[in-house]
Amino acid sequence: MRVRFRRWAGTAAGATLMGLILIACTLGNGTSSRAVSTTEVTATEAAATASTWPVFGFTHTQYTVDYGRQPALRTVRNAIAEKRVLQNQHIMGFGALNPEPSPGKYDFASLDDRIELIRKTRGIPVITLCCAPDWMKGGSPGETDWNRIEAAPLPGHYQDFADLAAKVARRYPDVTHFIVWNELKGFFDEDKHRWNYEGYTDMYNRVYKALKDVNPKIEVGGPYPALGGFDAPSELHGDWGNVDQRVLDALRYWIRHNKGADFIVVDGTSESDKGLVPDEFGALKKFSAVNGWLRRHTDLPIWWAEWYAEPADSGWPENKRLAVHAAAMMEFARSRTAAALYWSRQEEGEECPEGCLWTSPRAGGGGKPTALLRLLQEFARSFPQGTKTVPVDVAPSSVLALAQQARIVVVNTQDKAVKATVDGKEVDLSPYEVRWISRG
Repeated sequence: MRVRFRRWAGTAAGATLMGLILIACTLGNGTSSRAVSTTEVTATEAAATASTWPVFGFTHTQYTVDYGRQPALRTVRNAIAEKRVLQNQHIMGFGALNPEPSPGKYDFASLDDRIELIRKTRGIPVITLCCAPDWMKGGSPGETDWNRIEAAPLPGHYQDFADLAAKVARRYPDVTHFIVWNELKGFFDEDKHRWNYEGYTDMYNRVYKALKDVNPKIEVGGPYPALGGFDAPSELHGDWGNVDQRVLDALRYWIRHNKGADFIVVDGTSESDKGLVPDEFGALKKFSAVNGWLRRHTDLPIWWAEWYAEPADSGWPENKRLAVHAAAMMEFARSRTAAALYWSRQEEGEECPEGCLWTSPRAGGGGKPTALLRLLQEFARSFPQGTKTVPVDVAPSSVLALAQQARIVVVNTQDKAVKATVDGKEVDLSPYEVRWISRG
């Protein structure tokens, strides 16, 4: 799957030179939140949408809000904490150093810092159990080759990885949700031209048992494959493209052979091998189509560990970016997604990459939340787990709407102003506008 802004851990040279700066800085340019119109929220609305599980959130990557100028860090941390969302962190890479460089020798300093950051910003913590120390992959104890971060543990070390997972769970008892591995990295069988789902499931089952032995209330999920398309027949297809049948086979095997799971995890982009088809908004139907396929095979809650609604180097203006991402989150809410984690797009340089959530806290006046962070937070607040969506009349068809009892989110999918009728009221929408409307 072609995904931009993927950062595993940096190069070995970078790790040597920068050390703990691997867990440093977020970056970006300022963006206005004016494109997202929000009404005041009454006490009744707040009560109607109260939930301890916000569904929406983001994953911390190599650069985040743990390094920079203090005024900027305070600004962005306060902004993140304003509306509680899920926050995910990997145990190695993505800002965390090797947690067990040698067997039984641990170094949790960088991971400690990330979990503490999540706590201070009122996040609901999620940990992704990836990646594995080098000695579990055939490397030398005490050494870390960041170029091999995507390698999976060798079968003889599956139990060692499970033991590390248990160590992590005991260290952070407030973390009760764990994802096992990332995108089946290192588990593709080149000889058979398919995923080694047997090997992954063996490792998963060991991790599941180890975590439940620490605390039976811990919730564990997998297998976290990337739902890319493939130029071959597939049982799951639509106007938006298809899902590689080999990935579906891996999901089906894991569903049948896991020895316990609390949720099922996938990731994917709306972009097909032919681009965004039939268009940017129609391509988003893939998300709900995948959820429909999963529900035909399992009753486990569905998590999207990563989701991408925008192609690399799209060049989209901010109002279009917000409209497409809002429409994507509407698909997740409609199809009862249990968790949708946005991949936090931050880079090392001064510029904010496309789709970043805040501006650089290293720059003077930085650390400002972008409209995309506010949009994610609004969905977390308005469509938490268990929220019942209700029908709402909307016209014309180029305007999308999703409603619950107290609020409606409306998206104009056109690059021109539209006079719309929403819930019996006339609404003037600017090009690609996203608007939140109180009901009653």
